[in-house]
Amino acid sequence: MFPPTDYLDLARTQHGILFPPDQPVWHALSHLESYLGFRLQRNIQVAIPPGVHLGEDVFIDEGTVIEPGAVIKGPAWIGRNCQIRAGCYIRENVIVGNGCVLGNSCEFKNCVLFDECEVPHFNYVGDSILGHKAHLGAGVILSNVRLDRLEVTVEDGRQSHATGLRKFGAVIGDHAEIGCNSVINPGSIIGRKSIIYPLTSFGGVLPSGSLLKTRQQHVIVPRR
Repeated sequence: MFPPTDYLDLARTQHGILFPPDQPVWHALSHLESYLGFRLQRNIQVAIPPGVHLGEDVFIDEGTVIEPGAVIKGPAWIGRNCQIRAGCYIRENVIVGNGCVLGNSCEFKNCVLFDECEVPHFNYVGDSILGHKAHLGAGVILSNVRLDRLEVTVEDGRQSHATGLRKFGAVIGDHAEIGCNSVINPGSIIGRKSIIYPLTSFGGVLPSGSLLKTRQQHVIVPRR
């Protein structure tokens, strides 16, 4: 159930070994720390401007632009031609593909971003996987912990799937779009090329190619 290739183009990451075909797509999250501990070598191939906090265990590939005010604690692997904008906070065990945008006031922790992801404004991405060209609108939160702190499960509408994880946000498939100020609840799986309307709270499994609409009822009355 939930094989990685149902959601992710593994040719769009240098780290496909994290996604064995016989394991569910979220399996990678529990192996990020050991993977980076084994493979990561510090190498900064770009100029780092004043005002950037850079940890010891960080790899940054050529062509990436780091703006003043960014914090990269590491371990972190950042690919080519990315934009790491002012106020971006990259914590531990983060893998960023090529051509990604990580924006201001965005926080990243224990996550994998495939090539050309865009996470540009006021986002939280914790314990999550974002596929090729996935996009989070401003203010989107990928919540990664249940309120009762129990194991996160994946609910597909028919059964509950154990993940073995206490922290698991979401898998956002290739080309998926999440509208502004939406909250994606722990253990969510968003299929390829799906669109979620702004101001949506969603948890569960959204099939590929879906349009999830959220309607609001407005009532206008005379002001007294």
